[in-house]
Amino acid sequence: MIHVAPSPHLSNTAQTTRRMMIDVLIGLAPVVGVAVYVFKMYAVIQLATCVVSCLAAEALFTRMRGNKMTLCDFSAAVTGVILALSLPGTAPWYVGVIAAFVAIGIAKAIFGGIGMNLFNPAMVGRAFVMIAFASALGASGYMDAGSAVDAITQATPLTAFKQGGITTPLSALFWGTTNGSLGETSAIACLIGGLYLCLRRTASWEIPTGVIAATVVLGGIGNLVCPGAQWTVLHHLLGGALLFGAFFIATDPVSSPLTPKGKFIFGAGTGAIIMLLRVFSGYPEGVMFAVLLMNAVTPLINRWTIPRPLGGK
Repeated sequence: MIHVAPSPHLSNTAQTTRRMMIDVLIGLAPVVGVAVYVFKMYAVIQLATCVVSCLAAEALFTRMRGNKMTLCDFSAAVTGVILALSLPGTAPWYVGVIAAFVAIGIAKAIFGGIGMNLFNPAMVGRAFVMIAFASALGASGYMDAGSAVDAITQATPLTAFKQGGITTPLSALFWGTTNGSLGETSAIACLIGGLYLCLRRTASWEIPTGVIAATVVLGGIGNLVCPGAQWTVLHHLLGGALLFGAFFIATDPVSSPLTPKGKFIFGAGTGAIIMLLRVFSGYPEGVMFAVLLMNAVTPLINRWTIPRPLGGK
């Protein structure tokens, strides 16, 4: 995590890229655990496919660029885990493989490797396969009526509400006994892992705070305008990928702003776009698009919020 601020500048030499990536993997552990518990072998296969593919892509593109191998910094493994957790367990194996190579090859290697990417690599990979394999990642792609796993025989909570007005109980959203992308179903797992990252200062607390604040404000306004609405502010907070995106995707230190004020603006903008897409678009979810759009605005936010040196213009 990098902060831009006036001097004196104090650095923590223990906070290396490798240490940060290990922290992220530890933070993701509760989410991975719930995903494997709820989705069984669907989660295991998707995680293995995406992680192995990301490591292979990292090795291939690093070799092509003639650079030193970077597999030991765990950045490719983190991209693989986040990518897998953003996909439905029912997605075919080739979807994960293609998404991984797009994430590492296009979103990361082309821009110069780790620390140089403008957009979150995992979200670029997911966006590509969402467009290329729409049927596998559409609303019906999450369901397998003949499966022995109960969760994936039903629609995701956001789809069920968007298409049928069916409201999922808050307790199911909180514990994660619902259908959805592997990492988005359990709010408690996302909160535990996310708080760990914030306490370790691996993730900036200002970003998830901005996401949650914007969601509460806009969701609260929506509930005031429509007091009889069944989908409340808490449903918006606990449902879908909002918490997973707020703590594990939007907090990517490379593609998010540098200053604390900028990070909060980035988080608030992400939360606002998520709410805009959920309420007014045809998509039940909007985390991926919101993060990528705010990644594009990050250079402008930095320009607004980085302090100017004395006498500078």
